[in-house]
Amino acid sequence: MTNLIVALPKLEDAKNIKNMLVRNGFRVIGVCTAGAQVIGLTDGLNGGIVICSYKLTDMVYSGLRECLPEGFELLLLASDRLLSQCGGEGIVCLSMPLKVHDLVNTVEMMTAEQDRRRRKARQKPKVRSAEEAAAIREAKALLMVRNHLTEEEAHKYLQKCSMDSGTNLAETAYMVLSMMK
Repeated sequence: MTNLIVALPKLEDAKNIKNMLVRNGFRVIGVCTAGAQVIGLTDGLNGGIVICSYKLTDMVYSGLRECLPEGFELLLLASDRLLSQCGGEGIVCLSMPLKVHDLVNTVEMMTAEQDRRRRKARQKPKVRSAEEAAAIREAKALLMVRNHLTEEEAHKYLQKCSMDSGTNLAETAYMVLSMMK
């Protein structure tokens, strides 16, 4: 579930938006009036959405955007006049006065996009270091010589051992090398 933080200069307004989001099924982890509070809340989180106004008690939206960790996006709430001057990477704008369904739809769209990016990043194959690749090659070569296997059979053996033990292929190769050398 995506982390949501609401940051507005008036605490009452921020709480109202939080309640609106919670009623529509979102999880809001914090309500803030200052950018420093937002930055403190984002520390240790891997992504989310900060819903904020053009200006907070200690900084404007652009300063906050620069301080947010990677993986966080900004949903900027401001008047049409201010929005015409705003924008940038990682910033989605929504004009005031706010309509509930516009806010909910925009947050749904942003969370769906973040979820899609997270899934895509998880599916990306991990890149092995040169040391790990060398260990895998050496383990396969050792299996080929000692057990009279083809390279394909040695690779399948390492894969099966890896799956059975719940370790990655490189760790399995290191285990094979330590047992057979």
